[in-house]
Amino acid sequence: MKASLLFLILIISFATQAKKQKVVATVNGVKIYKAQLEQYHAQNLKFVSQRKITRKVSLNDLINKILGTQKAKKQKLDKNPFVREKMDDILYHAQISRDLEKDLLKIKVKDDEVKSYYNKNPEYRTAQILYRISAQPDKKEVTQGLEKISEVYKTVSKKPKSFSEIARNQSQSASAFTGGDMGFLPGAKLAPEYYEAINGKYIGFITKPIRTQYGFHVIKVLGKKNYDQIEKNMYKKIIYDIKRDKILNNYFASMRNKAKININKEHL
Repeated sequence: MKASLLFLILIISFATQAKKQKVVATVNGVKIYKAQLEQYHAQNLKFVSQRKITRKVSLNDLINKILGTQKAKKQKLDKNPFVREKMDDILYHAQISRDLEKDLLKIKVKDDEVKSYYNKNPEYRTAQILYRISAQPDKKEVTQGLEKISEVYKTVSKKPKSFSEIARNQSQSASAFTGGDMGFLPGAKLAPEYYEAINGKYIGFITKPIRTQYGFHVIKVLGKKNYDQIEKNMYKKIIYDIKRDKILNNYFASMRNKAKININKEHL
């Protein structure tokens, strides 16, 4: 958790319990409570630092944050649009943490879930030839990129053994120096269009040109891992993220149903 977010959560948490807490310091009228210091200190100890972290150091950190915040408010930095955006981002994450912390802690991933997921989403080793296009290309750039990658596809589909050499000489990917070899990567770490093009394909298969946010690709399948070869903890993290995202989606769907939202589709 970032220090700024932690600081905000601590302020919110202890504001409702002020009368019950022992005061360890007062900074221009702002009280720092013992429990607040203890929680901040516990978090401070989790970060690698060149400093020796003591309670005095953690207290000084809190004092400095209060002083810095007070000065910023005097100079009306909290009204600055850029600062407001950052503050809103912190509030956004703090609210999610407050509302969903218990639900997220309940997420569990079982071994049979990993196996079931992997059967549908196996891990492949691939090579690619990439022609990059800009994030928002015009029609001319798209047409030229498609023409180039189509010519490459014609060549490698007739002469598959030329794939490595063409990738080394023409691909605009960082993997060009290895003949386009990307190594083994789980589907979750590949662009969705990229993974969809290779999933279920045999070793040696070469895809037709596909387009992702990075540009145009021709992909060759070089290998596939069996379930007993994979890093299972990595896949548990992938499944955890899927479950977490589902909780977040349901959370915001509920909020959106209660909100007044008007989208002008003609301006999208």
